[in-house]
Amino acid sequence: MNSTNRFRNVTVGLIVGWLLLFVFLPNLMIITTSFLTRDHGSLISLVFTMENYSRLFDPMYFSVLWHSLVMAGTATLLCLLVGYPFAYIVAGMPARWRPILLFLIIVPFWTNSLIRTYALKAVLGTKGLLNQSLLSLGIIEQPLRIMFTETAVVIGMVYILLPFMILPLYAAIEKLDGRLLEAARDLGAGALPRFLRVVLPLTMPGIVAGCLLVFLPALGMFYISDLLGGAKNLLVGNIIKSQFLTIRDWPFGAATSVSLTLIMALLILVYYHTGKLLNRRKVNDEMA
Repeated sequence: MNSTNRFRNVTVGLIVGWLLLFVFLPNLMIITTSFLTRDHGSLISLVFTMENYSRLFDPMYFSVLWHSLVMAGTATLLCLLVGYPFAYIVAGMPARWRPILLFLIIVPFWTNSLIRTYALKAVLGTKGLLNQSLLSLGIIEQPLRIMFTETAVVIGMVYILLPFMILPLYAAIEKLDGRLLEAARDLGAGALPRFLRVVLPLTMPGIVAGCLLVFLPALGMFYISDLLGGAKNLLVGNIIKSQFLTIRDWPFGAATSVSLTLIMALLILVYYHTGKLLNRRKVNDEMA
């Protein structure tokens, strides 16, 4: 066995071992725990039960799940509405300016998102930068109450997750063939028909990928809800955190985690089938 094959086998072995130790085993433990019973003394009792999953349909927990889906969907839609024009503008800039703009998009990742959320509190607070600016300009007469509302939580999600929407959109828009737009223009298509019938379908993989990259993390960003939303704006992540760290009901927390993982897996499956459908349609259009 030469050194290249040995290095390849060692690398593959390390990757597989890492995935088994830090991905497969922890997830297997969570899934197993979700079917066990809570024990006040040792946290977990080895008694099989489905009660943890049936509790998810309790009106209180189901309302939190629905609220999380609505909040995450709202944040995703706002990120798309803001990120698509921005990505389109960046893709249309001269080549020498694009790396600089992309660098500015990536810069926030250098700072921990928790620190950025604390900074956002200083902006949205009653005596924060936003209210002080509006008051000094005479736009409002009394400070706006933004903190500890759903609006603050959505703003925090958009602020943290917007780069995850812009980057896949930029990658999809940059690959657009300008000749297709020119052909549509020569055939008499206006700006809106060109966008709806050419640009939007061709950039749909980027839209779906960006929506997934925003929607999935938004469901579990409990610290944004804690810092900006208060006790009345809980997300699924807050339920999981409280079950493990406060209430100490590990089986129910594990069941909630597994349910959230299944939702994410379902959305990824939708993305996969959407990609296959778009590729099939693209091949059919090229053959036609």
